Amino acid sequence: MCGIFGYVGRKTDAANIVLGGLKRLEYRGYDSWGVVVGTQNLVCEKRVGKIGQAKVSLPKSNIGIGHTRWATHGEVTQANAHPHLDCTGKIAVVHNGIVENYLDLRKKLSKKHKILSQTDTEVIVHLIEEEMEKKDNLSVAVRAVFGKLMGLNAVVAISRGEIVAAKNGSPLVLGIGNGENFIASDAAALLPHTKRVIFVKDGQMARINGQKMELFDLNSGQQIQPKVEVLSWELREAELGKFKHFMLKEIYEQPGIIRNIAQNYDLQVKELVRLIKGAKGTFFVGTGTAFNACLAGAYLFSKVAKVHVNAIVGSEFNYLEDFIHKGSLVIALSQSGETIDVIEPVKRAKQKGATIVALVNNVGSTIWQISDYKILLDAGPEMAVASTKAYSAKLSVLLLATYALIGKAGLGKKLLLAAADEVERIIFEEEGNFKKIAKELCGHEHIFTIGRGLAYQSALEAALKMKEVSYIHTEGLAGGELKHGPIALIAAGTPCIVFAPNDETYDAIISNAMEIKTRGGMIIGVSPKNHEVFDKWIKVADVGAASILPNVVPSQLFGYWLAVVKGLDPDRPRNLAKSVTVK
Repeated sequence: MCGIFGYVGRKTDAANIVLGGLKRLEYRGYDSWGVVVGTQNLVCEKRVGKIGQAKVSLPKSNIGIGHTRWATHGEVTQANAHPHLDCTGKIAVVHNGIVENYLDLRKKLSKKHKILSQTDTEVIVHLIEEEMEKKDNLSVAVRAVFGKLMGLNAVVAISRGEIVAAKNGSPLVLGIGNGENFIASDAAALLPHTKRVIFVKDGQMARINGQKMELFDLNSGQQIQPKVEVLSWELREAELGKFKHFMLKEIYEQPGIIRNIAQNYDLQVKELVRLIKGAKGTFFVGTGTAFNACLAGAYLFSKVAKVHVNAIVGSEFNYLEDFIHKGSLVIALSQSGETIDVIEPVKRAKQKGATIVALVNNVGSTIWQISDYKILLDAGPEMAVASTKAYSAKLSVLLLATYALIGKAGLGKKLLLAAADEVERIIFEEEGNFKKIAKELCGHEHIFTIGRGLAYQSALEAALKMKEVSYIHTEGLAGGELKHGPIALIAAGTPCIVFAPNDETYDAIISNAMEIKTRGGMIIGVSPKNHEVFDKWIKVADVGAASILPNVVPSQLFGYWLAVVKGLDPDRPRNLAKSVTVK
C-alpha cells in the first residue's frame, strides 16, 4: 500500500519524472499524492484524490521524491498527504508502513516542533531534523531514527541533493540509470527509465545521488556490495495499449500466460513435485484472490492426485502454526510478493524449520527473498488492483503440479492448453453477452454465486472479483450451504451465478439452482450445457479439472462490465490498494 518514487540525476525536470513514476504506482494507493523537489530549500505540492492527468507547477530541479497515499493514520486531506517537511523546510520524508509507537514519539516532539498533520509519518521527519542538529549527515540521521521506529516501514528522506532510504517490511527497489538513479516501491514503475535494479532487503539502507548508489547494513552501518539484477519485463506490459482499462487488458492476456506455463514450466513443476513428495505436511498460504487459488489447489490435489494439502488464509495462519515443524512445506502464493499477511506467517514457519516455496509474480519481492525455492509466475506487471492474470497463472502451475504428482504431466499440459483455448474463446466470443447481462445486474444490491467441489473456489473468486470493482454485495457459497441459512436472503429477482461443470457436482448444483429459482431467484448458469433452470447461460466448455480456469473468466468480465456500466473505475476501486503491506 502507498507508492514511493524518487529521482536524482542530470535532468532538471525531476518533478515531472517523479509524477510520472507515481502515476505508474497509483494502484498502490490513490487517496492523495504529493511531490517535493529542491536541494537547499524544498518546494512541495500536494493534492487530494487520484493523480489521473494531473500536472505539477514546481521549479526545475535535478532531485525529487513523491508519494501516492492509501490512508491509514489521519483522514484524506492535503495536510495528511506525503511528503512531510521538517520545521526548517530542508528535509522531507515519504513513508510506507505504520509507525506503531508514533503517539509516544509525537508527544515528545510536539513540545519543540510544529506538527501539521495527523499522520504517523510526520514524526519521522522531525526526528531526522533533531538528529541532523547533532550531526549534519542525512545517512547517519536516517539510520538513527529508523532504529527508533516500531513496526514494518519503508522511509525515504531527501535533503540537500541526496536521497536516503531504509526499509523493514515495505518494498523498495533502486533503479540504475545513466548518470541518474531512481527509487520506487515497485520495479514496474522503473521500466520507462531502466531495467537495471537493486532490490533493497529488510534491514538495509540506501544512499543515492546522481552519480552513485550505496547500500548499507542498518545494524552495523557497514557498506554492502549490492546485487544488480536485470528486469525481464517490457515497458509495453505496463502500459494500456489499445485498452481503456488495465483490468480488461489483463483479462485478455490470460490465454498467453496459461500457454506459456503449459509449455515452459517443466523444471519448476518437477522441483515442486519433489518437494511435495518429500514433505511431512504441505500448506498453501495466501490472502484474497491468492487464497482462492490456494483453495483450488487443495481441491485439485485431493481430487486428482489423492494428496492432502492444507489451504490457510494468511492472516489466520499464525493461529494454526503449531502444526508447522521441521519437514513441513509451506507454499506461499502472492501476486506482489509483498503481502504482509503472507510474509509474517512465512517468516514464522521458516523459523520453525519449514521449507518455503514462493509462487509469486515479482522477482526480488520480500517473499521471493525469504523463500528457499522460487517459482516466478511470469505474468508480467499486473497494474489493476483486482488480480486476474496472476490468479490464472497460479492455478496453471498448481494444475500442472497436480498431474505431475501422479506421473501424468503430459495430460496436465494438454488440459491446460485446452483451457487456454477456451479462455480465449470466452473472451472474444461472449463479450456482448457479458455487457448485456451486466446492465441487468447493475441495478441489484445483492448477487450470489454458488459452486461445489472444484467450482466452489470459482464461486468464491467470482464473488470477490465482482464486489471489489462494482461495489455490489456479492456472496460466494458452497451450494450445499444454501439451506443452512443463506437461502433466507433469496427474494424475487435475486441474481445467482451457478457454476455447473460437467463433473460429479452437476446434479447437486442444479438442484441448488432449482431451490433458488423456486423462491424467485434469477439463475445465470456457467456450464458446458444449457439447462431449463437457467434464465441466462454462459457456455464454458468441459476441459476436465482445468475447467477451473475458464470458469472464473465470466465473473472477471462481469465485474469489469458492472464497474463500467456503473461509471466506476475498475482499475482503482475505492478503499483498496494493490499491495497490502500493513496489517
